[in-house]
Amino acid sequence: MMAADRRQAVGLLGLGIMGSAMAPHLLAAGFHVVGFDIDPARVNAFVRAGGVPALSPREVAEAADIVISVLPSVQALDDVVLGHDGLKGASHRGLILVEASTLPLADKLRIHDAAAPAITVLDCPLSGTGAQAVAKDLLVYASGDTAAIARCAPVFAGFARAHHDLGDFGNGSKMKFVANLLVSIHNVAAAEAMVLGMKAGLDPQDILRVAGDGAGGSRMLSVRGPQMVADCYEPPTMKVSIWQKDMHIISEFATALNCPTPLLDACAPIYTAAMAQGRGGQDTASVCAVLAEMARLERPEPQNKDST
Repeated sequence: MMAADRRQAVGLLGLGIMGSAMAPHLLAAGFHVVGFDIDPARVNAFVRAGGVPALSPREVAEAADIVISVLPSVQALDDVVLGHDGLKGASHRGLILVEASTLPLADKLRIHDAAAPAITVLDCPLSGTGAQAVAKDLLVYASGDTAAIARCAPVFAGFARAHHDLGDFGNGSKMKFVANLLVSIHNVAAAEAMVLGMKAGLDPQDILRVAGDGAGGSRMLSVRGPQMVADCYEPPTMKVSIWQKDMHIISEFATALNCPTPLLDACAPIYTAAMAQGRGGQDTASVCAVLAEMARLERPEPQNKDST
């Protein structure tokens, strides 16, 4: 990419469920989007959407002033920042890394310190599912250098509904842990209510429409309810296997604070059961199928497994 385009360029590291959904919005907002992923299929899909492929994270950093990372693991973050051909090896100075993954805070702090002063790392987890990313219905929990967050505001506006500057580095992750605790519980609660209603003979679409319109409605019921109604959990907007990682992070964080999380602890076995049933690659809405099996609820075969 030509240096003349740099001020309009945004880098994306990780082109999975979230990154691939964010890219088209950034492109529609007028940014040149340069992306990298270790999966060639994801890169090809990104190129078809109008993105510019890079051969390494370092190449992404050479092309853009602001780079967003949405990654599945600590190892992946280490690789893209500190590894061979990582961001830190780029000659570009003044780079801002918007670290949007859900990872242990201690590891984000380690990367923040290791990348300084060449790279300003912001802790900016995202609130929302892959489906919400497609609909541009994400929130950015931004934390870190205030001036850098302000510089990123137009980029945030390109792919998210809103962003919140939460102050010191790490507050973004802390807020994400709080939000994910609620999501974990509300998702299982929505599934439990759906299964109870269906076992009682109610139509699942009626449960979603009527219960969701009342005091018992929740964002998780509205977002994941349609998948529960259809009994179809592929393609996933958040894989159960990835969610297991997120729940483990929350539990460790709460334990370190000596803060009890009895409801999180109560719902965790349902997600583990989903893994045991081979649902790790399915959407987390599949806890509805887990509870339906526990309830011996017989449901008709889904009409179209690609409908969701």
